Amino acid sequence: MNENHGPDAIAPHNTSTKSNIITRIKGRLRTVLHSFTTRDGLLGEYDYAFLFRPNLPLMAKSTYRSPFFGINDKMPTLLGMLLGLQHSLAMLAGIITPPLILSGTGGANLEPAQQQYLVSTALIVSGLLSSIQINRFRIPKTNYFIGTGILSVVGISFSIIPIAQGAFKQMYANGSCPSDSRGNPLPCPRGYGALIGTSSICALVEILISFLPPKILLKMFPPIVTGPTVMLIGVHLIGSGFKDWMGGSGPCANPASSGDQASFFALCPNLNAPHALPWGSPEYLGLGFAAFVTIILCERFGSPIIKSTSVVWGLLVGCIIAAACGYFDRSGIDSAPVVSFIWVHTFPLSLYGPLVLPIMAVFVICATEAVGDITATCDVSHMELQGPIYESRIQGGLLTDGLNGIVAAMMTMTPMSRFAQNNGVIALTRCANRKAGLACCFFLIVMGIFAKFAAALVAIPSPVLGGMTTFLFTAVTVSGMAIISRGTSFDRRTRFILTAGLALGYGATLVPTYFDRIFSYSGDNHALKGFLDAIVLIMETGFAVTAAICMILNLILPEEPEEPEELEELEELEEVSSRRIPRSGSNGKI
Repeated sequence: MNENHGPDAIAPHNTSTKSNIITRIKGRLRTVLHSFTTRDGLLGEYDYAFLFRPNLPLMAKSTYRSPFFGINDKMPTLLGMLLGLQHSLAMLAGIITPPLILSGTGGANLEPAQQQYLVSTALIVSGLLSSIQINRFRIPKTNYFIGTGILSVVGISFSIIPIAQGAFKQMYANGSCPSDSRGNPLPCPRGYGALIGTSSICALVEILISFLPPKILLKMFPPIVTGPTVMLIGVHLIGSGFKDWMGGSGPCANPASSGDQASFFALCPNLNAPHALPWGSPEYLGLGFAAFVTIILCERFGSPIIKSTSVVWGLLVGCIIAAACGYFDRSGIDSAPVVSFIWVHTFPLSLYGPLVLPIMAVFVICATEAVGDITATCDVSHMELQGPIYESRIQGGLLTDGLNGIVAAMMTMTPMSRFAQNNGVIALTRCANRKAGLACCFFLIVMGIFAKFAAALVAIPSPVLGGMTTFLFTAVTVSGMAIISRGTSFDRRTRFILTAGLALGYGATLVPTYFDRIFSYSGDNHALKGFLDAIVLIMETGFAVTAAICMILNLILPEEPEEPEELEELEELEEVSSRRIPRSGSNGKI
């Protein structure tokens, strides 16, 4: 498909005369009026039952094939809003999970009001910045673009979670974050401010990467580097999800470490919580399974719209059961304001030296993932996969991701990345129209503005959230495996690189404190101490170690020459003949 119209064209437009502007405005008004006041514009001829038809065993299979809606095609307004809601629900769990983890007991231990604010802001910022990606425009007097111009949405990156959790532990250990007299961590808004402040500076790395040709970027960071890196990110996150599943990842997971307050955290999340139980109780396991099994049932029996939002339905069913059994604490919901917006709460921005190198690695990983995600979106959207328009989408997407990293930090959010799961929604519904994407942005912003909604999400019991996030984080791991399998051939060189990289990466993930005693410096040189802390943080972050090892080995190990066809045929003949010749045992008998 070759585009030469609309905002996706490469050639500049010369429609600056006053009459042309008035004509275009009148045309837009007529289009809007037609979309909301006529049956054709509002409903169209679409079979809406297709989206809600379940896949039951005794139910006749539908032969209906929905029409494909391209990025600029006309589509009914109701359908665009409905599919936009579907996209927003598909993103919901992924957007709220990082702020819940980073602001909770596994992160900065922020106050409930600040946690609710971050969840609300995550939804608002994701909606605003996704709209920039969907509506691209050319930078004046250049050949560079901002945005992809396709249905490509962004949310809070999972890649920052392992780095941030390690940094917060380090901050509590060195006194950058406060603790009480018993050593229990207190809320650390300064630590969170250091995280987003450092992220805003490191986002410049992705901006610089955006000006590299995609071929060079993929050559520097091929699938053999990005695949195991993404896989290790998922493996690390699964541990956090599973701890929540069994009761929580805070002090109640190990009450003995709380000193004098061990009795207070003997139950999860603490003694004052409603229906508190010891960590690992069968009731918590059952709550998590309620969410987990619901996701599986939605995939097996659900309609197209249910399948693409199965994670949300799993969360909803788990919440209903938890509320019926008395696990919910309403106090946070009752005390939350009705509405919220960006900058209701702020955090003091600062630069935390040990975070610089790890977060730079995060932005490099996000950039390489973005190239694959944008390519996949172009593929399911029936767009070009080569040529100047395709390359301009890659460049515009990467540049916008880097700028979004800076803007998100200014809006009190951690780095953003592309949500690849929405490509599945496009393929399932056959709708790549940008109207659906803009409707998705609208619903995300509305969800974020209503603070009671965010407060309800923060109040979800940890076992329910853990059952959902464990599934979600495992999907990240599987994505890494898919990158490896699609982009590499499993020859001896590939297996060697993966073995070396994953050996140290898995080791650092499973034993994250192995590097704590390597450096014993205790002097007054803060610059040296910060540099050593950065090395410790990198070495104890499994995916960073794996990325470095795989990239170095991929550069220094020579490619293995392909075997000639004659040799392959000879090996096949030898294999066939070996099957025909019986092998004798130690006693000389067959």
